[in-house]
Amino acid sequence: MVYGLYISAEGAQAQSRRLEVIANNLANVNTPGFKSEFAILEARDSEAINEYLDSPGSGSINNIGGGVMVRETKTSFEPGPITPTGNREDLAIRGDGYFQVQYGDQVLLTRGGNFLFTPEGNLTTQEGYPVLGIDGTPIQVDPEAKAVQPGEYFNDRGEVIIGGEAIPLGIARPQSNADLVKFGKNFFRSLGPVNQIPEEERSAAPGMLERSAANPITEMMAMIETTRAYESNVNMIKTQDEALGNLLGRVLRQS
Repeated sequence: MVYGLYISAEGAQAQSRRLEVIANNLANVNTPGFKSEFAILEARDSEAINEYLDSPGSGSINNIGGGVMVRETKTSFEPGPITPTGNREDLAIRGDGYFQVQYGDQVLLTRGGNFLFTPEGNLTTQEGYPVLGIDGTPIQVDPEAKAVQPGEYFNDRGEVIIGGEAIPLGIARPQSNADLVKFGKNFFRSLGPVNQIPEEERSAAPGMLERSAANPITEMMAMIETTRAYESNVNMIKTQDEALGNLLGRVLRQS
């Protein structure tokens, strides 16, 4: 009976963690360049096996399993849809690559191209992080030239084109997306080296944004499914607790 309580509690805890991941995805359905996450559930060994008191496949009572657990959360790097915004300060990357921005002494990567030009002509993210050029230095333009710029601020090669000068943005890619660790809502920190995208492969969309990759309909369906699984585990805990209480009551009355 107590074993059943533990199994149900493990299931409720796993579904609760999964709900947190889904809720975070839903909270960022409007965050440009956001990459959704998903929880990986895995069968849990019994406590005796985890404590090395028995081994998997032994055929003993310890091999009946220990419920389910969240092994880890992973990020899906599927690109979000690219849509026009009509904002000259917006830029989307077509294909591979990430914009490079400065955060303290770190260089972060992002697909969110909803940039801003400060009154001094510095190109920054919405959070105020400087956007870096291909040479690794923060991008700055002549604010007076920007004020009279007649057309787009960027071109389809990912360059700032203000005042007759083309300044390439830093657009880099890691050796593997597995090297990327999430940092905030739509930023990543690379654990390995990153390389600039070759000029002939650079492709960008001025006046457009890569939207969040989190699909609100899919996430809502996953939330409903997860909530029901959580409630089922909680109801099982209540049922087993009541049964255990009734059993103890009968034993006490007979003693």
